[in-house]
Amino acid sequence: MLDDILKETESRMQKAVENLRRELASIRAGRANPALLEKITVNYYGTPTPINQLATVSAPEARLLVIQPWDRNILPEMEKAILKSDLGLTPASDGTVIRIAIPQLTEERRTELVKMVRKKAEEFRVLVRNARRDANDKLKAQEKNKTASEDEVKRAQEKVQKLTDNYIQTIDKILASKEAEIMEV
Repeated sequence: MLDDILKETESRMQKAVENLRRELASIRAGRANPALLEKITVNYYGTPTPINQLATVSAPEARLLVIQPWDRNILPEMEKAILKSDLGLTPASDGTVIRIAIPQLTEERRTELVKMVRKKAEEFRVLVRNARRDANDKLKAQEKNKTASEDEVKRAQEKVQKLTDNYIQTIDKILASKEAEIMEV
């Protein structure tokens, strides 16, 4: 039973780290990254569909994204969706592909992005701590119900704390690398 609690806790913490990586990938850092467009949906025959399901998105250069749709009729809709997004990108179409030049970030915008990234990282640290708190509550309940001894619960709580420390450390490393990427000129 204690092992189940530990496995569930580790799973929740792992998901939090994976979600943080996904969230940070969609934040523009002055470098072209196909993940920037993941959240943009296009009206495809009445159905909102993510761009990456309608086209091949690639970054052939550090400051250029190229979108090659499988259905050329959807190009105007893709352009509209990119313009409507809050990314501040301007698409250029030649009838077969869409090219998006990624502009250089200003120093002010970089500091804003760093603040936003730190806030996101803190949200995910809180998720990891919530997983720890829930696990500790379940462990205490096990002890109260006499299904686990005090020593077993103490050892399990120490393992939960080690897991928490490891995942918080991982989040901090991800944050540091994203900050460095944003501040890079």
